[in-house]
Amino acid sequence: MARLIDASVFIELERSGRPLGVIAAGALTESHAIASITATELLFGVERANTPERRLRRSEFIETILNTIPVVSLDVAIARVQARLWATLEGSGAGIGLYDLIAAASALVLGLDVLTFNVREFERVPGLGVIKPEW
Repeated sequence: MARLIDASVFIELERSGRPLGVIAAGALTESHAIASITATELLFGVERANTPERRLRRSEFIETILNTIPVVSLDVAIARVQARLWATLEGSGAGIGLYDLIAAASALVLGLDVLTFNVREFERVPGLGVIKPEW
């Protein structure tokens, strides 16, 4: 099943020392993607590393991700869906973070489920398939 991978999954992988292959039961495939905002979040993590060693280790990890998994650019179709979701969720008092809105809209436009540890936020999005990793 095709999935858009949320930053929370990569953060957990880095913290736990697990290999990237665990995402797809041993091999990353083109059926996986990340939103451009997820790339930004991951690169921000590199920039805020508190030691040179951590920065290097994190940078290598993130660059492997960015060179392996396709990154979905934010375009007008995604922006339209994001704006509609934002208005709907805020209007019902169930708003979620802006970065998660961008990722959710990206997944909806592309027909992908979201793989995330942040299930509580993403489950608020109507029509979005949400999967929590089982490893």
